[in-house]
Amino acid sequence: MSSRPPADDPDEPAADDDSQWPPADSTSATPSPPWIALGVVGLVVVAVGWFFRPWLHGIVYTVYTTPLVLLGLVTAAVAAWATARSRTRVETVVNTLSSDDHTVTPVRVGLVVFVLTAFALLPVANAVAGVTLSDQTMGSTATVERLDNADADNPRIVTRAVADRYASNTLNRPQYRVGETDISVVNGTPYWAAPLAPDGLFNTVTKRQAGTVLVDMTTQGANVRSVDGELEIGVGTAFYRNYRWTLLKSQAYLVDYGDPKMVVHEGTQYIVVPYSEPQFHLTPIPHTTPQWGGVAVIDPSGSTELLSPEAAAESPVLDDQQLFPEDLALRAVGATKYRNGIINTYTSHEDEIEIAPLPGDDNDQPFFVLSESGPQYVVAVEPYGDAQGLQELWTIDGQTGTFERYVPEDSLFGPQRAADLVRQSAPQTDWDRFDPAEPTLTVVDDREYWQVRVVPEDNSGIAYVAFVDARSGDVRSFAETDAITRFLGGETPAETPPDSESSEATERTPTVVIQRVAANGTVLETMEVYDDESVDIRTPTNASAPAGNDTAQALAPRSGVRAHLR
Repeated sequence: MSSRPPADDPDEPAADDDSQWPPADSTSATPSPPWIALGVVGLVVVAVGWFFRPWLHGIVYTVYTTPLVLLGLVTAAVAAWATARSRTRVETVVNTLSSDDHTVTPVRVGLVVFVLTAFALLPVANAVAGVTLSDQTMGSTATVERLDNADADNPRIVTRAVADRYASNTLNRPQYRVGETDISVVNGTPYWAAPLAPDGLFNTVTKRQAGTVLVDMTTQGANVRSVDGELEIGVGTAFYRNYRWTLLKSQAYLVDYGDPKMVVHEGTQYIVVPYSEPQFHLTPIPHTTPQWGGVAVIDPSGSTELLSPEAAAESPVLDDQQLFPEDLALRAVGATKYRNGIINTYTSHEDEIEIAPLPGDDNDQPFFVLSESGPQYVVAVEPYGDAQGLQELWTIDGQTGTFERYVPEDSLFGPQRAADLVRQSAPQTDWDRFDPAEPTLTVVDDREYWQVRVVPEDNSGIAYVAFVDARSGDVRSFAETDAITRFLGGETPAETPPDSESSEATERTPTVVIQRVAANGTVLETMEVYDDESVDIRTPTNASAPAGNDTAQALAPRSGVRAHLR
């Protein structure tokens, strides 16, 4: 019984009256803690991100291979924590330095610190990584005194852009398109190979890769054939049937997969993807360099296998194929500009090199060729700056990744000068409609030549192939495949003048050759005159020859008189 006295007002309920228990609002549900909802949302985000992780590979791989990004995140987190602990002091310092009032929050401070750290340290990290890769490349590279002779039976004649045109011109399947071309060796012969991918949104979603298109690169004509057969996992298909999606979902994730290459072995199609992986270094600052990781091989059923570099070189399916990642080959050679250190690279540039720029469409180094010792990449480098001579030629074994460096004892023309010499050797060619393309250093009987393909501007074919002596600058041109292979084999076939339109014109010898020469000695225009032709030299009736030009005065005819050359 309660010991409290009764209330004065009989209508007032006692303080301990249990008639109101439980309280009126006690039946309502207790709100859930907010972290539960956040946890559910987080799990959903993680699940979606995990399923679509191939689409996030670029960001993840960049962070993974850039240790300084993690350092920047840690620094930003520490700065944000310090701001939360001493927000007033930090805000006072910021406002004092900026002469303005700013609202300082830990998030803002962390973001600013991260951006400043990234901008300050990433260029340094990239330079340090370049030095490390340069040291690795130079240390594992042998310097050779001669280059391998070209494989005369398998010359590289057709350019990639021309191969794309050949393949598209012969395609007769409206639901498909020709994908990106790359070099594949079939039965010892190099081809430009491209996937036959679905064309259009509906076909991309509903159809698979239907085959492989092969364009013979050893002949000037359009020798195109296709290998039919659907591939369960292909190139250029919807993402869920795409080779890259499959590799990143089921195989190694933290690697850098290169461009796919279609390989045909005994009538069976394979997708071959070389890849590289990062190698971590802690000193002098954390950084990574790429190294060859292996080769991924996908068969028509979609079965995928990752091969080590040694296993790939021994595989009969991959015989003579491009196994070493071509982007790694180019990056490793380019990194050797740091061979004398970072300071030299950004100051005196002693012995610094750069990858030689090339004329033509879609003609990027490295070039993949077949030589007398097997398949190899070729990379030409020139001195840093405006110099355009050949400083070094690097070759990388396409099967083993072995680097070799050739340093010519004598001065050799570079690829840009070779293209200029081809233009000068054919002054009557309309160079607004033709372009020199893919100048590749080729060795014939231990003598270096730049092999330059001359192609129409629309890449509709190969007009002819010119060989420029890298020492003397002499140019020899051939318009027939047989003549090209004979020259590469050490023979001396008859040249085909690139300006001739018929054999009759080829046999004719001009009676007079007239050149229009600029004041600095540059030949501006050349004209050949034959025995059944004449040339009129005249000046306008209202003008006279310049007083200081004796030649013009001598040739200036008197009124009504024409000068004839026969």
